[in-house]
Amino acid sequence: MYKILIADDESIVIDALKYIIENNFPDKCMIECANTGRKVIEQAEYFRPDIVFMDIQMPGINGIEAMREIRKTNDSIIFIVVSAFVKFDYAKDAIDIGVLDYINKPIDKDEIISILDKAMKKVDLTKTKRSEELSNKEKLEIVTPIIENGFIYSLIYQNHSEEELSNFRTLLSIDEDAGYMMALQFGDMDSKGHMENTIGTTVRLQKEYSRIKDAVKTFFKCCVGAMMGNVILVFVPKNVPESAQEYEIRIEIINNARKMTRELRRMFDAWFRVGIGTIHRLESLVESYNEAVRSLAFNSSDSVVHVNDMSILRNYETDYPVDTENALFKSIEEGNVNRATFYSKAFFDWMMEKHDQNVMDIKLKVLELVLRAEKIGFDSGSMIYRFNMRSEYLDDIMKIQIMTQLYDWFLAKITGVCNNILTKREENTVDIIKNAQTYIEKNYSKDLILDDVSKELKISPYYFSKLFKKRTGSTFIEYVTAVRIEKSKELLRNTSKSMKEICIEVGYADANYFSRTFKKNVGVTPSEYKEGKE
Repeated sequence: MYKILIADDESIVIDALKYIIENNFPDKCMIECANTGRKVIEQAEYFRPDIVFMDIQMPGINGIEAMREIRKTNDSIIFIVVSAFVKFDYAKDAIDIGVLDYINKPIDKDEIISILDKAMKKVDLTKTKRSEELSNKEKLEIVTPIIENGFIYSLIYQNHSEEELSNFRTLLSIDEDAGYMMALQFGDMDSKGHMENTIGTTVRLQKEYSRIKDAVKTFFKCCVGAMMGNVILVFVPKNVPESAQEYEIRIEIINNARKMTRELRRMFDAWFRVGIGTIHRLESLVESYNEAVRSLAFNSSDSVVHVNDMSILRNYETDYPVDTENALFKSIEEGNVNRATFYSKAFFDWMMEKHDQNVMDIKLKVLELVLRAEKIGFDSGSMIYRFNMRSEYLDDIMKIQIMTQLYDWFLAKITGVCNNILTKREENTVDIIKNAQTYIEKNYSKDLILDDVSKELKISPYYFSKLFKKRTGSTFIEYVTAVRIEKSKELLRNTSKSMKEICIEVGYADANYFSRTFKKNVGVTPSEYKEGKE
């Protein structure tokens, strides 16, 4: 049914239009009428017509003003102007409002039928389009959370290829190549301001996940992960800022997060907290995730903790080189000897400049730093812990009287840990590549894909792909192809097997594809190679 509103101050015109419509479009239209500008505006609000026949010269509010008012609340309505005046007098205003057509009085039946038929087709088109949009929106409401969750976990577990990452960004309309992670935690607050009853709160809020997600998205343009226990991970796309803007952006993020937690508490009667990581490029977003989780665990009484504020919250003395210390340990984790040397010297120089009279304190700090560095080595699996391995450390540093010797001892321990981490990483890398090559040698005849090998080696496809290319100089596909070509060349030279048998034996189901690949890599077809025409 088409809803049609006829607005004219002449009852004879209204009756004529109703008669034409009802007789030429039987049982297809619901018709209402208005004879003043005000009445047509009021009726349009509750009747919600698809099509309006509007007279220009209406008592009170004229037709042009009435159409403008109606258009504010109904942008799909179709206006057909009916007037005794020539079009030129009102054409400009009517075009601005979006009038479909004009009818001059006295009205003509055939003209009415033609214009109304055109209007109805436009209404049908609009409704079909709207229905498709709603259907697509409904599908997106179901699919988008799944895609967002997959995107977040592929980033923090680094199990994606560049193509998959690009596909995720396209599907989620993410233009930025960087961003930061937030870890949103919820529970009840005890009398000391600490979180409790996390299991009970999780059960209660499980059914409220969609509302929580929507609330988060009112404060941040973001991707929201699934509810994992009482924590929800949130990724916020954000390009890496200039250093001069970092502070302002951090303050903006924190303020926004505070507003969000207050609103979430109000909506769900629970205590919400947020840990926030720094902005990283997508390929290293796992670092922002680790920062967010670390921030969340730092001080349970604070509703919002940004990782860059943790050093302030620890209440270090004013000029303590927190950044240098953090950079030192990060360099050790990476096994970067040069950077670790640089930051070790910077930290030692600070101690000598500020506390050269406190030799014992410097020695204790050096011992502390070395013990923390070695723990990183133990945690990485690059060093074997032995209970008595440090039995001489205290005696060693107590005997040292010259600060340059203390620095040498300190640097030797730090670089020793770095070298152990680097060596172990190199050994692991070599083992991974060797195992991968062995696996390929044994399985080249199968439908071999990168995911199969990475699963066998228990590392992410994304990391394996990068590592394999770096170590072998070839992509995974290029390497497998090379192995298959060499095996096929052996079979062509030394057996009487048919081309189809050889093709299948080296892992190709399609003989034509095998022939093209062989020629591309060898320069001749398999048949030509067998005949010795290479």
